[in-house]
Amino acid sequence: MSEANTGVSREKQILRDARAKGGLAVPLSYLKCSGPGFLQGAITLGGGSLAGSLYLGIYGGYSMLWLQLLAMLVGILMLSAITYVTLSTGCRPFQAINEHINPVLGWGWALATLMANIVWCLPQFSLGSAAVKQNLFKGLAVDGKWSVFGLTPDQSTWLVCLSILAIAMTVVWFYDSGGGGIRLFELILKLMVAGIVLCFVGVVVQLGLKGVLNWKEIGQGFIPNMDLLTQPSATFAPYLEKTGDFSGFWNQMIVDAQRSKMITAAATAVGINMTFLLPYSMLKKGWDKESRGLAIFDLSIGLAIPFLLATSAVVIAASVQFHTKPELSAMNGTDKVLAGNYQKNLEKRLANELGADRMEKLAAAVALGVDAEKSLENGNLSDEQRSSLEKLVPLKTSITDRLANLPRADKDMAAMLINRDAFQLAGSLSALTGDKLAHYVFGVGVLGMAISTIIILMLISGFTVCEMLGVPHRGWMHRFGCMLPAIGVAGPFLFTGQAKVWMAVPTSMFGWTLLPIAYLSFFLLINNKKVMGDQRPSGFGGLVFNIVMFAGVLVVGVAAAWTVWTSIGWAGVGIISCLVVLSLLVHIARKQRAAVAVANDSNSGKPAVAQVSAAPAAVATLAPAVAPAPGDQGETVLLKPEDFVKSEPAKPADASGGKVVLKPADVVKTPELKAAPKVAKVMPVKVAPAPVKPKIASAPMKPKIAPAPMKPKVAAKPTAPKADPGYSDTSSLGGPLL
Repeated sequence: MSEANTGVSREKQILRDARAKGGLAVPLSYLKCSGPGFLQGAITLGGGSLAGSLYLGIYGGYSMLWLQLLAMLVGILMLSAITYVTLSTGCRPFQAINEHINPVLGWGWALATLMANIVWCLPQFSLGSAAVKQNLFKGLAVDGKWSVFGLTPDQSTWLVCLSILAIAMTVVWFYDSGGGGIRLFELILKLMVAGIVLCFVGVVVQLGLKGVLNWKEIGQGFIPNMDLLTQPSATFAPYLEKTGDFSGFWNQMIVDAQRSKMITAAATAVGINMTFLLPYSMLKKGWDKESRGLAIFDLSIGLAIPFLLATSAVVIAASVQFHTKPELSAMNGTDKVLAGNYQKNLEKRLANELGADRMEKLAAAVALGVDAEKSLENGNLSDEQRSSLEKLVPLKTSITDRLANLPRADKDMAAMLINRDAFQLAGSLSALTGDKLAHYVFGVGVLGMAISTIIILMLISGFTVCEMLGVPHRGWMHRFGCMLPAIGVAGPFLFTGQAKVWMAVPTSMFGWTLLPIAYLSFFLLINNKKVMGDQRPSGFGGLVFNIVMFAGVLVVGVAAAWTVWTSIGWAGVGIISCLVVLSLLVHIARKQRAAVAVANDSNSGKPAVAQVSAAPAAVATLAPAVAPAPGDQGETVLLKPEDFVKSEPAKPADASGGKVVLKPADVVKTPELKAAPKVAKVMPVKVAPAPVKPKIASAPMKPKIAPAPMKPKVAAKPTAPKADPGYSDTSSLGGPLL
């Protein structure tokens, strides 16, 4: 017995023993055998969750705590459906969807998963390297440039990224080894998930001990409030009121930001790649129908609880430090990146006041002033030219002068609505938690998020590639698939500055738009009788489950459609339309091909011909109802459908070939076929010549057939799954042939 099979048998025995004992033994055994749920937790607690939670805190404060709870509940529902399908049937979902639902959905699911893995890995390496440089080893920076071992800043960043990749590859190699390697892999991921949760929850505990948290508002924040999709959080009201006539502009700006951040946060709860990971990680462990209770428990403690604890902690911390609070480092220019974003917000406010045309003229004037200043560097200018250029130079401040004169209320709003990252959050918390604690805790948490997510993205890619190629999930092909997301090691060089965290937003939106493919596929799969058989949800419970599941598919689908429309407009509509049309065409083509195959099967049989063979002791029988007129040997005899009957072979009178007379009791009717092609009711058939030709007895109701050395056979295509020796069905031909 292999090590893997031994592990499977060991887990099953643990579960059976626990069920026999009852009580706390069952959940304790579940905890011991858990695993795939923690893999889900490891991937969902990544850069996307961090960024989504951070921005929820900035724009919604405590009022958006409910969003990730609701998103996770919908995600758990869909993952439970995936679990039910996989463990009830033991089938591989990719193959089942292609065969029984639609290959467009199956391949779309697989390709979207692979694309999401590669895209998602880019910000993870960037986030992990930033955690090392800005939090864990911040003191190695000299004059703003971070380096180690005498390397250049870029070389040092490459070293950090390659080290992260090496750690991820090593852990994935454990999983590929199977058996004990899988258990070690799961243990490492469990410790990572626990460490991430403890880091962020620890910060909130520290804030609570300082007395800066409003626990009543935090509790109210878990009550869903859909009004936040169309109006700003209520905490912005007093600040909006101060902006006077321009409150409408700031109102719309807040609502637009809230919508995109809410989608980002919801998308990070359950991504399309997680739907691919779950079924194959369960099959890898050998789970089956007996493990369904374990699987639900595993999802709860490995995914739902860690996700809610960690993300809620980040939302609370961000709310305390950033919500409705102007960013002073942006207003005074000490943080160049934030100062640039602050000015962009003010320029939007000014454009709303002046109009697009005047802003274009001001922008042209600024460009003219900048060019004039550069031209003054030319030492060959005449005094007159120099004087003219000097008059143009002040134009470069045409916009900044106007921005400086905007009301204080507008400046405060512009400074409140700046995207900040986890490292600025760590820095802002230093006054409350202590500089070292805040930086190290957040550094460890963020680095753990990045590494755990990279590991799982690599693992999912290995599963996906093996499924697409139809090869086992092990060996070098699996390892090759695992290495595809490794191109994300270039992330820190593609995304710099604030983009390290912000890139998680468009990536999450990309994954969100693809998620309905997976949800719809499994909704159809769980209701497919060919796949599920008697395990298909039925009765009142099945109806309720399907209604809730359909609601989840609908909500995610509508949200994804809205995301596509607001992101790329009609181009997105065109892409979705092409996908829908392609799915319909493939569905119709498969239906037509199946119908043609059925028709070909029913038409492929040749007319049955009764031939006299060399086998002795055979009997050809005719129905006595309407006996055909007897003829000479070899003459055509016309038979009708009712003439085709079945009887037990009669024993010959002797072995030398004496005559055999059939009695009416020997005649048995044959069943009719459902599908009968149109042929003549009466068909002339010639008795095939044989060494010994049968003779038809003169009695009209009792035909006699001379015995022959060869056994007569009816050459008819059997249609029953198990045809007995005396049965031949040719009712589909309109009449038998003798």
